[in-house]
Amino acid sequence: MAVRRQVLSDAHVDRANAKVDDFTADFQDLITRYAWGEIWTRPGLERRMRSAITLTAMIAGGHEAELAMHVKAALRNGLTRDEIKEVLLQSAIYCSVPSANTAFSVASKALAEYDAEENAD
Repeated sequence: MAVRRQVLSDAHVDRANAKVDDFTADFQDLITRYAWGEIWTRPGLERRMRSAITLTAMIAGGHEAELAMHVKAALRNGLTRDEIKEVLLQSAIYCSVPSANTAFSVASKALAEYDAEENAD
């Protein structure tokens, strides 16, 4: 849970946890234990690299809501805006230009939200 909070933010995790019910509790437990407790804590890759890979996976899979969340996480994990832009450009070649076009739109909104959240604190 500590890694999940560091990467996604306390506010995001608190919102997700507030939505947990009997139907979703097992899924939330699964992603907390395996994604955040096993994969994101492995020593083989830095969080910056994991973020870059995750952005690409979200673009390739067409997971726009998750992409927005992970754009913000990428900033928290040390990627610069220019590095995020380069990941999106790279994805245009390997995932498709339409996918990258959508990703740029989603990322632009996510970056603006991130700035607003940072300025609110």
